[in-house]
Parts: sequence; structure tokens; C-alpha cells
Amino acid sequence: MKPLIGKTRQKPAIKNAKKTKHAQYEESFDAKAGRARGVLKRTLPAGKFRHVRRSPSPELAHWIDHYWLVSWDLRGCDPYVAETVPHPNFQVVFEKDHSLVSGVFTSKFLRKLEGRSHVFGIKFNPGGFRPFLKAPASSLADRTIPVRRIFGKAVNALEAVLVSSCQEDEMVEAANAFFCARIPEPDKMIELAGQIVRRILEERDIKTVDDLVSRTNIGKRSLQRVFNEYVGVSPKWVIRRYRLHELVERLNSGEPLDWPDLALELGYFDQAHLINDFKSIIGHSPTQYQRVGGKNL
Repeated sequence: MKPLIGKTRQKPAIKNAKKTKHAQYEESFDAKAGRARGVLKRTLPAGKFRHVRRSPSPELAHWIDHYWLVSWDLRGCDPYVAETVPHPNFQVVFEKDHSLVSGVFTSKFLRKLEGRSHVFGIKFNPGGFRPFLKAPASSLADRTIPVRRIFGKAVNALEAVLVSSCQEDEMVEAANAFFCARIPEPDKMIELAGQIVRRILEERDIKTVDDLVSRTNIGKRSLQRVFNEYVGVSPKWVIRRYRLHELVERLNSGEPLDWPDLALELGYFDQAHLINDFKSIIGHSPTQYQRVGGKNL
């Protein structure tokens, strides 16, 4: 597949790798793409695992957050269950014979890995997939559909590159070329949806929908409509999810935590509410999670 655009100059990748007697985990990411959040149980008992995050071409930054590539080699090892707490973003995931578009998943996501393979994903900005879906984002909540249902047979050539053994740069070039040829018409509501979600992420004192209304000067009903149409989940869900991501990061750090203060910081009424919320999504209490291997390698 001949790229339609030239190579995008990338900032040097930041790498974090850890070898143990039994396993190797490597994470590499552009400074802009940043490190992954919401990943549970990073500890890999055996085999090799690599997670790469790359920024898209600047022309696509309005719609696409980043590309990601996960590869693993577990030959001769037991299968490994990867667990994540999903973000309020649509994903397009390319895998041999199983390429899908995924809406926002509201529960914990689990994926069993075995043998040797890789997956190439495209994480869209909140609201960024709406022009391709041509339906309310909420219509695909907790659902996946075949990628060809959205992009037709034209996606076959891109899929062939992304599921092949091509180099990482070639995959990124192919994805850039495909989506640069399909840039949607401008939509101010996409920009608005993205700005609101970013505020929730960055302004950690936004703990309730009332806080969000105060910051944005947008009424609750209007916010609900924007999120239903462009994001796919409610504003309350996004606030709760980002605070849960923060809790997972704190737990993964292995640092001592002051639970009552942390509960208030993250917008919970008290420590019990924090624990119950975490357990309802993760399946363990925070202390149980730490014991079963939630710490970083």
C-alpha cells in the first residue's frame, strides 16, 4: 500500500522496559500521546509484552487521539488476561480476521492473550468518531461492529498492512494516509465535546455535574444531549471514570495512601463510597487489588 502522505516527524519515543527472570514488559510512547492510564495488573508472569503509543499526523489530531500497538509473545507460557478500565473514547481495532469498531465500554474490559500476535488500535478523541458513525455515539455504547460496516471494502488494504509484520512506522503511515483521505467536514460540536471531556480530565476539582455546569456555563440538559450524541456516555459517567483512573494510578504507584483524604480529593462522599465504586468496576477492593498484583513492574 503506497502512502498518500509523507512520513510525519515524530518526537523521540519515551521507553520504559522491565525484565524479570520470567517476563519482559516494554512500554514506548510519544511525549504527546503519553503513558497509558486505566491499565490493571501490569505484572506479566511470563513471556514478552510490548505497548506502543504514537501520535497521528497533525491533520488528524482533531479526530484521532493516538495510535496504539500491543504485541505479545506467550509461546510456551500460560495465557494472560489483560484488563483495562476503558476511557470515554471510541476505538478502531485491527486484528487478523477480527477488526472492529468499539463504542465506549462502561464496564471493565478483559482480553485473553495467548501465543504470539499483535493488535493495532486507533483511539479517537471524545466526539471524534461521530462523523464516521453517522448516528448518536450512545447507540454504540457497550457494543462493537465490524470495521467494514463503517468504512466498507476500502478498509481492506489498510487492514492488510496493520495485521501484517510490517514495521511500526509503516503501520502509522498507512493509518495516516487512510484517514487523511477521509477527513470529515468541520463540526463545532466535536470540538466542544472534546473540550468538555478534557476539562473533566485536567481540572480534578470537577467532581460533580453541577461543578461542570458551573465551569462551562452549559445547562445539565444541554450537556446530556452533547454527551449522548458525541461522547456516548453521560457527563456523570465520565467524571466518575476519570477519578477511578486516578485511583488506579495511585494504587499502581505503590505509594502509601491516606484513604479518607483521597476519597474527598476524588469526589467521593467518604472512603466507603470510594471502595464500593472501585469494587463494582474492578471486582476487588483497592487493598485486594494491590495484593493481587496491581503494582507497576
